[in-house]
Amino acid sequence: MVDEKSADTSKMDTEPSVRRPIRQEVYGRSFMRDILSETIIGFIFWSVLHGFAPMVWFYPLNLLEISGYEALAVVWFSPLLCAIPPVFSALQTRLGLFLLRAVVIASVASFQAPTTLQRLVVLTVGNFALPLLWCATWWHKTTQQRVISFWGSMLGFLALLASRIWFVSINPTWSDTRSNNVIISLGVVAILERYFAAEFPSPSPKPNETTAPYWKSVGLGFGSLLFLTHWIFGEVSVVSRWAVIGQPFSGPHPFPAGAAVFLEVITGLLLSTKLDMVTNFLWIWFIGGHTALGLYYFSGFFSFACGLLLSLFIMSAWPEMSDRLTSCPPFKTLTMAMGTYLVEMLFLVWTVAFNFVPGGYLTREQSVILLVFCVFTVGNVLRKGSPRNLEEKDSTHLGFTNLDGTGCYQAFADVKILVILIAIVGIVGFAVRLPVHTRMGLKKFEQKQFTSAIWTAHFMYDNDGWPSYERAAQLLEDTGADVIALLEADASKPFLGHNDISMWLGERLNMYDDFGPATKKHTWGSLILSRFPFVKSEHHLLPSPHGELAPGVSATVNISGTLVDFVVTHMGNDDDDLDRKEQTTYIANITRKSKNPVVFMGYVTSKPESRDYKKLTTFGKLKALDVRQEDPQDGPAEADIDSTDQDRFCEYIMYRGLRRLGFARITHGGLSDTEVQVAKFEIPDSKKFEDNDMVVTSKSAVDRSVRFSEKFGEFKKGHGSSDYHHYHMSTPKYFVSKSRQ
Repeated sequence: MVDEKSADTSKMDTEPSVRRPIRQEVYGRSFMRDILSETIIGFIFWSVLHGFAPMVWFYPLNLLEISGYEALAVVWFSPLLCAIPPVFSALQTRLGLFLLRAVVIASVASFQAPTTLQRLVVLTVGNFALPLLWCATWWHKTTQQRVISFWGSMLGFLALLASRIWFVSINPTWSDTRSNNVIISLGVVAILERYFAAEFPSPSPKPNETTAPYWKSVGLGFGSLLFLTHWIFGEVSVVSRWAVIGQPFSGPHPFPAGAAVFLEVITGLLLSTKLDMVTNFLWIWFIGGHTALGLYYFSGFFSFACGLLLSLFIMSAWPEMSDRLTSCPPFKTLTMAMGTYLVEMLFLVWTVAFNFVPGGYLTREQSVILLVFCVFTVGNVLRKGSPRNLEEKDSTHLGFTNLDGTGCYQAFADVKILVILIAIVGIVGFAVRLPVHTRMGLKKFEQKQFTSAIWTAHFMYDNDGWPSYERAAQLLEDTGADVIALLEADASKPFLGHNDISMWLGERLNMYDDFGPATKKHTWGSLILSRFPFVKSEHHLLPSPHGELAPGVSATVNISGTLVDFVVTHMGNDDDDLDRKEQTTYIANITRKSKNPVVFMGYVTSKPESRDYKKLTTFGKLKALDVRQEDPQDGPAEADIDSTDQDRFCEYIMYRGLRRLGFARITHGGLSDTEVQVAKFEIPDSKKFEDNDMVVTSKSAVDRSVRFSEKFGEFKKGHGSSDYHHYHMSTPKYFVSKSRQ
């Protein structure tokens, strides 16, 4: 006779519906140790994937046209190699996995490559290995490897979000050399740990093509889910930047509203255990579909609230969608997914850069189509053939969604601990940054002089493609500017790195920030930083019938009890004459109607004394910083907008109701393609006053409080070197009254 206990054990070993727990000790190893290593690898996986598009985009960004390097994105089709059985089998061996992981980790060192092209090549190799590593681990012959790879990816993504909170939206992998080295070191430890790890025998058959006949729709759905996650939730400040409008009711600022996004992303992943909810029609089309449209069409707090709900839908879909993915043939399905991800990324690029790419007029302002398509393809997979309960899943299903701790896959008991720890780390990051925001409202100003500066930030990538945040912040800090206008400042897009320039500089320089228009408005973005509090602001999408969409921000700032209006804009390309004409009229209407002293800082793409220039100075009632008097030291002298200076074309500073004190032009030093311009003003005691009408170049002729910083050298004629920051173009200049002379 066979006793009942032995019979039951035999039954468990043969029945496909009952699987062996993976949370157990083997050769002294634990699941927690495995998942920690996979989390580090997952963190690097997402960093390498997210870092590729900005690196490729650097070339067309500089050329303002397709460069040819975009073709490197074909490396994302590397899963096609898995169609060759010997190759697929070799990749799944201990050595194969080690080599794939090593290539991915090594590509992180691309940040320290000596040239831009070498960096791109190394990162391209890493992105070639990424999808292959995905195939080799998520379709691995052992269930244990498949499960820990999936949850390592999810935890790695959450860890990446938490780290970006500490680095104020910057990915630490691509932030600086020190953090880059730390991440490489952690990656080396992780891949060595995984190489020497003991493997579990597979308790279930390997997934095969017969388990999911609709692999095409699954590939589309997973690619869209991957893209949506990257596009909107690749950094916790993005939802706020989608929702932002003018002050005082601008919607939640990324600090601290990003904490809500971070917690909702985590909550969405935890909700994935509720399979009946995740695959429910109302959850998919009401929570998923309607909140996506609400995020896009609403503004302010309503848009932000929809973004929070959308995060629940997106993250809750990951385990079930991944279950469907790994029930399909790997090389076909993942190739379809990566192709979908690539096409959707290109579509997004086309909606913003439509004026510089072929057929761009077809995608202009059409990102809502992309958003709807992504949500639809994700929802379609979740509804198609969806199991009503876990028992209906066949034996080849991986069970990523079986996380309640009562089933055979008890991975979530350990995963939940790490999720909670990551959540704590992220929230502590917000708490550490809180004092910076608290101090902004405490400083009292009594000055009547202020300095304004304008610069085209070029998305905070220098002319070699490396992030330039700290160097740019130091440059701006050295100018002593109290109000700063930055153009080309919207990097809250996946192909620009998802970096929040406005928030980062606001915290670094201890200044208030106002960014606009919203990222979803398809512009290159403008922002104002101020040491003085904002009273109100308005974000403008300037008329652009033919060319690129032009952003604008008008803000009222309280400077020592006096309200001063600042108008910032980046007008369209100089080839689009009608655009510039209508945009100039739009801005001139704003400055003309201003009842306060006003400073215009803009990128006009028109020469001095041109039609657009005169429109601003006449109809807009602005004064240019023109000086026609002869300076005994220099001969004929001009400032800022110099009609005789053929190099003057883009940046201009104009004003009304203020007394000018000085003007300087500072070389970009390789941080951008545009110089920094700085102007000093004084708020007069009454509306009846005389402006300073004489120009001098000797700093001894003015009070010390008026002088520009000596960190940029002395007065210099002609162009300065592009290798460092220095005054140039016959500046700095100071303005004094004739009576003083």
